[in-house]
Amino acid sequence: MADQDQTKRPFKLRSQRWFNDPTDPGMTSLYIERQLNFGMTRDELQSGRPIIGIAQTGSDIAPCNRHHIALADRVKAGIRDAGGVPLEFPVHPIQETLKRPTAALDRNLQYLSLVEVLHGYPIDGVVLTTGCDKTTPAQLMGAATVNIPAIALSGGPMLDGYWQGRLAGSGTIVWEARKKLAAGEIDNDTFIEMVAASATSVGHCSTMGTALSMNSLAEAVGMSITGCAAIPGPYRQRAQMAYETGRRIVRMVEENLRPSDIMTKKAFENAVAVASAIGASSNCPVHMVAIARHMGVDHTVEDWQRVGADIPLLVDCQPAGRFLGEAFYRAGGIPAVMKQLLDAGLIHGDVMTVTGKTVTENLAAIPAADPEVIRPLSKPMKERAGFVVLSGNLFDNAVMKISVIDKDFRARFLSDPPDVFEGKVAVFEGPEDYHARIEDPALGIDDKTVLVIRNCGPVGYPGAAEVVNMQPPASLLKQGVTTLPTIGDGRQSGTSGSPSILNVSPEAAVGGGLALLKDGDPIRIDLNTRKVDVLIPAEELAARRAAWKAPELLNKTPWEEIYRNSVGSLGTGGCLEPATLYLNILETRGESRHNH
Repeated sequence: MADQDQTKRPFKLRSQRWFNDPTDPGMTSLYIERQLNFGMTRDELQSGRPIIGIAQTGSDIAPCNRHHIALADRVKAGIRDAGGVPLEFPVHPIQETLKRPTAALDRNLQYLSLVEVLHGYPIDGVVLTTGCDKTTPAQLMGAATVNIPAIALSGGPMLDGYWQGRLAGSGTIVWEARKKLAAGEIDNDTFIEMVAASATSVGHCSTMGTALSMNSLAEAVGMSITGCAAIPGPYRQRAQMAYETGRRIVRMVEENLRPSDIMTKKAFENAVAVASAIGASSNCPVHMVAIARHMGVDHTVEDWQRVGADIPLLVDCQPAGRFLGEAFYRAGGIPAVMKQLLDAGLIHGDVMTVTGKTVTENLAAIPAADPEVIRPLSKPMKERAGFVVLSGNLFDNAVMKISVIDKDFRARFLSDPPDVFEGKVAVFEGPEDYHARIEDPALGIDDKTVLVIRNCGPVGYPGAAEVVNMQPPASLLKQGVTTLPTIGDGRQSGTSGSPSILNVSPEAAVGGGLALLKDGDPIRIDLNTRKVDVLIPAEELAARRAAWKAPELLNKTPWEEIYRNSVGSLGTGGCLEPATLYLNILETRGESRHNH
């Protein structure tokens, strides 16, 4: 019956099919009785008030999200004041800087755990607590699959850090410190102190790394309240936003406003445009394609070229600029960026959002941005700042972040002829091989060398690690060559300013073209034609392919084996391929059977 199905309008709350089914008092009593043992009442569960889940990503091993433990109290207050009943539950933890072999391995695991909770428990709507890099896509992927009312509450960036009087951005200062250490300018203790200077407070990375980028895109795609993304973690406005998010999810349940109403093709195009304007992380295309696949929306990596390549860089934030998260928030944050893009006709204004209003309606009263931090379109930091999507005889697709190409890199590598580079490759089998051999003079690495790292993708690593941001050997650093062109089938930290060619798909471990390269092979990178080709005869390339043998991979945990056996390429989102067949599951597959 339509009134019994929350996927339809009108509907009866699905939680009431657990807690208040007069046709089955036996099951109703079983579902209710254990919820009472910590003090809940029958009235809360049976009065028809919506049951709102809070997907808790904070824990002691996920410090970037840990303050969500406290923010959840404000979410609960908002839920109760709006007439809902909150139920907080944990999801599998993800911490980018702590998890081995890589937190990317667990994005799909957190996704699976959230789907199982949202589908199998009496939850009418959910608040997604996001923050550290992979928690945002994992939560949005899960909400998309189940497709009940959902809203994302980000944790916000840390307060600005400083090292010797200069801004010290999360991650970005790591790459600076590594170069100083390699050049002998600092010792080990100073290295650690320098890096730690960026970790000032609760919150995620203060730079425009993957965390701030993905939470910005969660807002841009319509899944967070306007202005949510950039509020620093310790600010009172963050707790106030938590309260308003709790209030809003109750109204969303009453309106039956679901992810499928919000995350549409146009919404994903908006996110691409915003990503270019803010200088977003190179990990964003992977995650947004994954979210779209689980939402059943046709959004591919090529859309990042089509929509975003010509969007200018407006936000002056590290690693592409100077400032950090606090300044970005005070300058106006994502609403100020979107307002400029909307006024210029560069994003869609008729897209629905979690507020129950369109993008145009949300931005109607947004004031002008601080032009020092968020530049006007007439004076951008860069005219064209999106991602170039590349292909060639080595791979089907890869991405390169244009916004971090600085004047020195362009002059040294992309000026003669313009946007074209030819050189030779030095090939590494993974980060261990890179660290062991980068200083070996026998490699002959010079300023005409492209550093290539392989076997670092979803299958090869496993999980696709952030290991492509490789620095030159110390001999070149001392000559002032601080960056070399790099290519890899893994990923790169969004906090890195290195303009690498990333996310190469297919990866070497499954027979992608990087597996066929040898040290010294000539290579041509042409950003004009969007081609990367190894310049050897086709016959030689075919012979190498015929001789290639798949590497023997050791799975160290059961999850690694399950993951490797079902994961796709970074070019298609790095999803568990069987899971992408499960779309809008409550509507298409229905509820599960009773448990007794």
